[in-house]
Amino acid sequence: MSASNIFTNLPDGRQPALRVMPMPADLNPAGDVFGGWIMAMVDIAGAIPARRRAKSRVATVAVNSFVFKQPVSVGDLVSFYADVVSSGRTSVTVDVEVYAERDPENPVVVKVTEARLTYVALDDKGRKRPMPAE
Repeated sequence: MSASNIFTNLPDGRQPALRVMPMPADLNPAGDVFGGWIMAMVDIAGAIPARRRAKSRVATVAVNSFVFKQPVSVGDLVSFYADVVSSGRTSVTVDVEVYAERDPENPVVVKVTEARLTYVALDDKGRKRPMPAE
């Protein structure tokens, strides 16, 4: 299977919110990609659909859950899939699933992380504001 077909075969044919390849500077002392780097990328990926739903700036107010399932290595192509799962009066909750494509000669894709984050909608002065009607 070609690498381009691997990602299109994910459930429901979703497109990633973000796709990044970690570099050597992103490694922890054990030689894996630093968990904080993955967390930062998850926050960025989750903010994209949150911002679209809020139709404004958003700020992260909670990391509701975060599970590291497998390590990520330099050279992995890491894809972040983010979906709005609920929205409240001023906030929106997003699930982010993270997949790593490994071994470009014989590509395999593995789920490496999953997280749920909550963002709050902000007005132009940085104060929380109501979410617009859908």
